[in-house]
Amino acid sequence: MIVTLTNWVNKVTQPAHLRWPFSYIMLLLLIGWPSANVIAQQGDQRAHDPANIIKEGNKYWVFTTGQGIPSKYSTDLITWAFSSRPVFTPATRPSWITTRVPTFQNDYWAPECIFMNGKYYLYYSCSTFGSRVSGIGLATNVTLDPDSPNYNWVDEGEVISSNNNSAANAIDPAVYRDASNNLWFIYGSFFGGIRVLQLNPTTGKPINGSGTQQFAVANGDVEAAYVKQRGNYYYLFINRGSCCQGSNSTYYIQVGRSTSPTGPFLDKNGVDLNSNGGTVLMNRSGRYVGPGHAGIFEENGVSMFSYHYYDSNDNGTPKLGIAKLTWDATDWPVVSRDWVAPGRYEITGQNSGQLWQAGCAGAAGQAVSQGNRTGQACQQWDFVAAGNGEYTITNVQSGLTVGTASCSAANNAALQVGANTGATCQLFRLDRASDGTLVFASANGNRVAEVPFASMVPGTQLGLFDYNGCSCQRWTITPVGTLATARSQKLSDVTVYPVPAVQGNFTVELGTQRATEAATVVVFDLQGQVVYQESFRSQRNKLAVKAGLKPGMYQVQVRSGGASSTHRMSVL
Repeated sequence: MIVTLTNWVNKVTQPAHLRWPFSYIMLLLLIGWPSANVIAQQGDQRAHDPANIIKEGNKYWVFTTGQGIPSKYSTDLITWAFSSRPVFTPATRPSWITTRVPTFQNDYWAPECIFMNGKYYLYYSCSTFGSRVSGIGLATNVTLDPDSPNYNWVDEGEVISSNNNSAANAIDPAVYRDASNNLWFIYGSFFGGIRVLQLNPTTGKPINGSGTQQFAVANGDVEAAYVKQRGNYYYLFINRGSCCQGSNSTYYIQVGRSTSPTGPFLDKNGVDLNSNGGTVLMNRSGRYVGPGHAGIFEENGVSMFSYHYYDSNDNGTPKLGIAKLTWDATDWPVVSRDWVAPGRYEITGQNSGQLWQAGCAGAAGQAVSQGNRTGQACQQWDFVAAGNGEYTITNVQSGLTVGTASCSAANNAALQVGANTGATCQLFRLDRASDGTLVFASANGNRVAEVPFASMVPGTQLGLFDYNGCSCQRWTITPVGTLATARSQKLSDVTVYPVPAVQGNFTVELGTQRATEAATVVVFDLQGQVVYQESFRSQRNKLAVKAGLKPGMYQVQVRSGGASSTHRMSVL
């Protein structure tokens, strides 16, 4: 990590008067990078200039700035770890680099990875401190997993380079497709602004070599461009401000859009990003300083916005962030660290299917435990957003807030309710896992809510434990007033099959209790949102549901005559 530190401190796009003092850099090199007090998802979150998330098999990968191009992986989008080896070693360094960037020291910047033509195309930047002498290269591989016998990065050579006389600086690459499936390349920095050119979809190189037409799309103190095509628009995300100064960084992310892949890109006020325009999308907020290097990953209908930030609660350590991306009524992106809308919910354990409850006597100090659903208010919780993905969770019956005994952050600290004091131990950050379940991490130390030993016994008190991916640490929430409105009576003898459902279609049988009234089938995702609803006429006891759901976990509720039955269902 020491060499990675020198890389992002000395990034060429950073103006000289904004870089850290050399004496401070040397001090950090001597003492080493601070140990990460990781408060952002779980595992080793250290990252700078993260590439867009890309998935292979059951693993998610992110390449980052660093010596040899390091990468990180996760199986659940919650916990991350560095892979066993970088893309390049000094011995496998591409030969073209020495010609174009003679003083390059193997600290590669701002990689980007895409999959096409049956293999992975990895673009990367090479430059030197304070210079426009830069180059962007390409390497390909049939797999991203260093443990695979087929793992082998093939040097495909230079994509584009720059020198002191070039119009734009050849760093920070990104790739995107237009509505006609043409392939485009975007790169650049405040040395000449951001440029776009077209790529050959087979070689991944400029279509006409050095003679390819280029389009200027953003100027000023810009870098780290990324483009997303959605509907009728192309959205250009850029960074302005100063990076690489830890908690003193002023980096922020802006956005503009265009109906053409080559611009002009205009902000919400109609100002061209090529005239210093841009609508601010993310800026400093709490511990999250200097957000930068946007990426968008979409899976199962959920959009995630990846970026790096400097953690002001951890000595300015650069870390990987993943936020929720939605789009407003006018088709502009909205990014939030809050995965859950404030409201009243039931909290159900993935492992046991039981609900959070806090006794039912309403006294302070009562344990937060799991229990079978009773419909009582002591099994209902009010979520109030505190900002940046953190919430207070308050029991509806008692009005008392979840925290830990003696405000402990220790392993096995017991969860209980008490008066809301505003203490950090009464704040929980909610992170979304890849299967749609939630992880509740205490803001006081980052350990997560768990049913100890994956117990199935009702009444087991919950506690805080180190994250290990157990289903006993995963939770779903259901809005009270959505599923709960039809729970006054149990609709018995209902069967839902097959499980897992194939292609998102399934059958509901009402059994011997033939419906005398119309039946309604409602499907909720794990965020409590209705993703399918259909009503069937009365006098039918077998309902063929053609929901066409995407792979994932869901709750299916069958309603008829004021009664209901709820079932968990997975879809392949």
